[in-house]
Amino acid sequence: MAMDAAEIERMIKDAIPDADVALEDLRGDGDHYSARVVSASFEGKTRVQQHQMVYAALQGKMGGQLHALALQTGTPE
Repeated sequence: MAMDAAEIERMIKDAIPDADVALEDLRGDGDHYSARVVSASFEGKTRVQQHQMVYAALQGKMGGQLHALALQTGTPE
């Protein structure tokens, strides 16, 4: 089962409303994505905590509908 990039972006923005999300389908199969997520809500959080926020936004889809997500997170500069 694949996931559409628009659905991934919507889920992230629903959970992190100020997020700037850039997605790339790495293989063209809807299973392997690269994502860059920038949000002020990441301020003061470790990289692990930032990634946990994004994974939580995906509501358990990781490892199922979404096989792989190469994730970069950060705060606006």
